[in-house]
Amino acid sequence: MAHKLDAGDSFPDITLNLVGGSTLNLPGDQKSNYSIVLFYRGHW
Repeated sequence: MAHKLDAGDSFPDITLNLVGGSTLNLPGDQKSNYSIVLFYRGHW
């Protein structure tokens, strides 16, 4: 099981593959100091 973040923890650096072939680097590509990230599995 993956380690869960606690209050005050820094978000780990990750790269997400987006629909259309582009990528999103978190938290590097975020312009704000405060963000909400929601991962939704959807229907497979």
